[in-house]
Amino acid sequence: MASINPYLNFPGNTEEAFNFYKSVFGGEFITLQRFGKMPGCDGGEVSAADQEKIMHIALPIGGNVLMGTDALESMGQQLADGNNFSISVNADSEAEADKLFAALSAGGSIQMPLEKAFWGAYFGALKDKFGIQWMINYDYGQK
Repeated sequence: MASINPYLNFPGNTEEAFNFYKSVFGGEFITLQRFGKMPGCDGGEVSAADQEKIMHIALPIGGNVLMGTDALESMGQQLADGNNFSISVNADSEAEADKLFAALSAGGSIQMPLEKAFWGAYFGALKDKFGIQWMINYDYGQK
């Protein structure tokens, strides 16, 4: 079965964001590449200030991988706040849902508190301190 691997773009703080996500979910980065270490990026293609920015980072979470990059204005990339998508996490229990929701919402804003939803799940939505939208869900029928 195919897996969904969200790819997030940040305005220069990808490393901070991914260290936060790692503190929430655990695990280790399977990839961490900086612009300055990539072929073609060390000869003036990327400004000295952007050499240490993240070109690609990947953090396994369950059977999926959360990936990200720094969008570099010096390369003509422009970002809007991450309000055009959400990342949905399906927890294994209410307790896990509570833990993830509390950790991700720290410093952010709760859009919908965790509560029993009409579709037979425990569900909540939030925006984390980096402007990324998350949906936390536990289906009561799952084992």
